[in-house]
Amino acid sequence: MAPTSETLTAERILEATEEVLRRHGPAKATVVDVARALGVSHGSVYRHFRTKAALREAVTKRWLDRTSLKLAGIVADGGSPEGRLRAWLAALFEAKRHKAGDDPELFATYTVLTDENGTVVGEHIAELTAQLTGIVAAGAESGAFSVADPAAAARAVFQATGRFHDPCYAREWTAPGIHEEFTAVVDLLLRGLGPTGR
Repeated sequence: MAPTSETLTAERILEATEEVLRRHGPAKATVVDVARALGVSHGSVYRHFRTKAALREAVTKRWLDRTSLKLAGIVADGGSPEGRLRAWLAALFEAKRHKAGDDPELFATYTVLTDENGTVVGEHIAELTAQLTGIVAAGAESGAFSVADPAAAARAVFQATGRFHDPCYAREWTAPGIHEEFTAVVDLLLRGLGPTGR
């Protein structure tokens, strides 16, 4: 391919990498394939990402950050803590369901990449639980939630809802009744977080 006239940026490389991963899968996708898709030498890609592992880590982070950014808007919303918590959990579930259902090949690819990139996944989970902590802390301050340790409560909520966002459960996300099961779990959690005697 002829060299591209557009400036080669990390973002362009990540977009091309995602497309190459979609086409070839994580086992066969190479930096040379990414460079070819961009019409540049593989050395040009390595100037932005020093190793193939660094490129795969960056594309995984970019994929996970899409969900984090969407959820951050709910945390910042001025609604009630109960409403924000319910909306945040529902948005996380829907984001994961859409990723799995809309592009199953890419979802499978990212499942492999997230297994490779434990640090990136750990940071993503820490960011998500920090967002939840913000909602739970606001609920504790307003009296909507009766919790002594908002961070511990947020971790518990995240773990209790794992069936609705952990990729290992992706096959269950289209099962009949899954939305009713999700609602039942969230209702139970909100009752548990609420003031005593509610």
